[in-house]
Amino acid sequence: MKIVLISDTHGVHNFRIPDGDVLIHAGDVSSRGRKAEIDLFVKWFQKQPHKHKIFIAGNHDFYFEEAAQNNIAVNYPNLIYLNDSGCEIDGIKFWGSPIQPTFFNWAFNRNRGKEIKKHWDLIPNNIDVLITHGPPYKVLDLTKNETYAGCEELKKKVLEIKPKLHVFGHIHEAYGKTIRNETIFVNASLLDHKYKSANTPILVEV
Repeated sequence: MKIVLISDTHGVHNFRIPDGDVLIHAGDVSSRGRKAEIDLFVKWFQKQPHKHKIFIAGNHDFYFEEAAQNNIAVNYPNLIYLNDSGCEIDGIKFWGSPIQPTFFNWAFNRNRGKEIKKHWDLIPNNIDVLITHGPPYKVLDLTKNETYAGCEELKKKVLEIKPKLHVFGHIHEAYGKTIRNETIFVNASLLDHKYKSANTPILVEV
C-alpha cells in the first residue's frame, strides 16, 4: 500500500500531491479553524484522486473541536475523518487523534501526564498506521528554539504498540522522516515555521 503523507497546510492548496493508494493529512488543515476555511479544505481534499483519503484535525482547527464538544457528527463524502477513532483499509488498520500537549490557547489541548495519557490509552495495540497531530517526544519535534515539544506519554505508547508508521506534524521546522525500532516516523508538515510553503509530501509504502 502506497501512502502519501501531508500535514499543516493551513489553508494552502497549491501543492503537487504524488499518486498513491491512501492520502493522509495529519491536521492543521486551516489557519484559524473557521467553517469557511474548513469547507475550502474539504473541497480541495475531495478532489484528490487517491482512492482513500484520511484526515484528522490539528490545534488550529477549532471547527472540529466545537463539533466534538457539541456532539455534531463530522461526515464528508469520500473522506474519512478520525478523532480518537480508527478505520481499516485492505487489512491495514489506521488510528487518528488530534490531541497534543497544551500549546498556548489552541484547540485539542491536553495537559501532559494523566490527562493526555487517557487519549493514548484508547489506541488499540494492533494499529498499523498511527496518525496524530503532535509528535512523540524527541522524534522530529525539535523547535526553532531548540526545545523538544513532543509528548512523552505518546512516545511510550508508540514504543509499546510498534506501529509500522507514525505520521504527525505540528512542529513545522522538524519536517522529515526517520526509522526507529522498526517504526517509520514522519513529520509531514508542508509549511515552515514562518507558514511559508517549504516542503513536499512524503510517500511511504506499508
